[in-house]
Amino acid sequence: MDTEVRQGRTDREGERQPGFLIRRLHQIHSALFAEESAGLDITPPQYGVLSVIALQPGLDQSAIAEEIGVDRATLASVVARLEAAGFVRRTISKTDRRQKLLSLTPRGRTILTRMQEPVQRAQERILEPLPPKDRELFLKLLNRLVDGGNDHGRAKLRLK
Repeated sequence: MDTEVRQGRTDREGERQPGFLIRRLHQIHSALFAEESAGLDITPPQYGVLSVIALQPGLDQSAIAEEIGVDRATLASVVARLEAAGFVRRTISKTDRRQKLLSLTPRGRTILTRMQEPVQRAQERILEPLPPKDRELFLKLLNRLVDGGNDHGRAKLRLK
């Protein structure tokens, strides 16, 4: 056993491991998202769902879950909240009655439009500490990590 651990001290180096840093960066992004979109009452997962529906109206819930990399139960909960808020409409598929197809309501299109600038500001702020020349590399490496680890996630992200 590590001497410092046995003596009751913690090694702050453990806080600089990839998992810790990724979790912390996610916390920071969530805070920036909330600051920038204050008053709009949309969470990052809700924004993701609205964005996918806007780009691909009429997708079923399973396909949307794959598009954003969440499990179907989580997606169903997010969609229920969006539907209750009047942002999305669920309709039963004519070809498979088990499928629920999603589309934006006019209110959903309005909130998505209002979210564009706040979301862009949050994205810019999360990258702000990096010099501009490093931002593209950082995003490239993040994508490589996500793509390489996709099979290990609870829900797979549909890779393009």
